[in-house]
Amino acid sequence: MRGAPVVPLSSPRMALGRRSRAAGFAWVALAYAVAGVAAYGVVRCAPVAWPLWRVVAAADVVATVVVFAFSVVLDNSSVYDPYWSVAPMAIAPALAAVGEAPLARKVMVVALVLAWGARLTYNWARGWTGLAHEDWRYVEQRRHGRAYWPVSFVGIHMMPTVLVFGGCLSLFPALVTGTAPLGVLDVAAFAVTAGAIVLEGLADEQLRAFRLSGPAPGTILETGVWAWSRHPNYLGEISVWWGLALFALAGDRGAWWCLAGPAAITLLFTFVSVPLLDKRSLARRPQYAEHMARVPALFPWPRGRR
Repeated sequence: MRGAPVVPLSSPRMALGRRSRAAGFAWVALAYAVAGVAAYGVVRCAPVAWPLWRVVAAADVVATVVVFAFSVVLDNSSVYDPYWSVAPMAIAPALAAVGEAPLARKVMVVALVLAWGARLTYNWARGWTGLAHEDWRYVEQRRHGRAYWPVSFVGIHMMPTVLVFGGCLSLFPALVTGTAPLGVLDVAAFAVTAGAIVLEGLADEQLRAFRLSGPAPGTILETGVWAWSRHPNYLGEISVWWGLALFALAGDRGAWWCLAGPAAITLLFTFVSVPLLDKRSLARRPQYAEHMARVPALFPWPRGRR
């Protein structure tokens, strides 16, 4: 969901902050602190009759609106980028604190969510150079969309929040209502989720090393996990959400409704994120069409490489 080009923004607002990477992170930290306070206020003031999922959803939406307000003031939609990984790191421990699931399952799920979220947030932070840096997809939208900020609110801010909350629905049976004792499905869920975090981490590290090596223009990364999938980082991200869904089913075998979240995230990456990056690579790398014919987009099928 994130890119890494440095794009100078034209707005003179917050010009002083744009000169410093530290100042940029300070503004982002402030945005998320205010969003957290606002979300906590929603939780405290929510009607007692509301089910827990509705309270968390309302807090999630309010926090997103706060971050969006900072994005507008700072004229940079990438202020929202870490929300994808930060929100679940707040939601999971909060649910574990009030949930009735077995302690061992709580510890596993929360530890995995924190490990995934911390690594993904760190990966964003080390590639973000400050308020003069905005994801290339947002820059393209600015160029082609007249009503940029309404589009940004719906497509860049609120839609990912809805998708991530959908993925987080698995946390409710996994941490709150799922009281089934630990079993084989928990072991499978741990293996899938932990393996997905490792895969995503390897993919990001290999991509970073490739970029820092100064490859010739048009060069394609075809080593490591990138030899078997064109987007192994996306495959890891998708698998994390399916792993959490397995925890949900381990806690409550009737919680099939929580599969809608990872299914929606899978569709997003398969039909939006992957085609968008492939299209960009086709325009920038002459050999990419042949690479696409040889290497699968996500899943490394045995016949994927010839």
